Amino acid sequence: MMFLFLFLVTYVSEAYNCCPKCGSIDVPYPLSTDNNCGDPRYKVYCNHGILEFLSARGFYYKILSINRRAYKLIISPPPIQKGTCYSSDFSSEGLKLDENLPFNISTHNTVMLFNCTDRLLYSPLNCSSTSFCRQFEDNVEEGIGCKNTLCCHYLKDSAMTSHMIRIRAIGCTAYTSVVNMKPGSSFDSWTYGIELQWVPSN
Repeated sequence: MMFLFLFLVTYVSEAYNCCPKCGSIDVPYPLSTDNNCGDPRYKVYCNHGILEFLSARGFYYKILSINRRAYKLIISPPPIQKGTCYSSDFSSEGLKLDENLPFNISTHNTVMLFNCTDRLLYSPLNCSSTSFCRQFEDNVEEGIGCKNTLCCHYLKDSAMTSHMIRIRAIGCTAYTSVVNMKPGSSFDSWTYGIELQWVPSN
């Protein structure tokens, strides 16, 4: 009986402290768009009806969806600038999360890197002709300049930093990401995004 009471109290208090919807997206507790709702450690931003996540280096990423029960959200990969092979967050060296905040990059992201230098050939990344990045080039190349550059892909696993997807001039200059890519899946089934997870609030 006591457990049920505590569960109901927690549920009601969290529901009461939820932030207003931003555009078409519900903002569940503990995410916070305002000092008067949610938990300020889980800050996100509602800018003109678009819910966004702010990186440690000041770049905003659009939030595409939120799964409150799994403590996860998916942000949009930065667009590759038209006519180039540079991601729009190149100046901030890609996605960098603040390690003092309760967010990290999940292990469900398949990251594709483009316009890479030869040094990537000595990495454990898949830079072969069968890399997923080649499918991306063949199907989404129009308007960007990454075709026939050295590209690679990797699954963001627990052995890697969970707070960064890095791009830079001496590595690769552009990237995108697909969430929950299944082996042998067709290009049309890919779900573009970068899945972040958060530590449940106390």
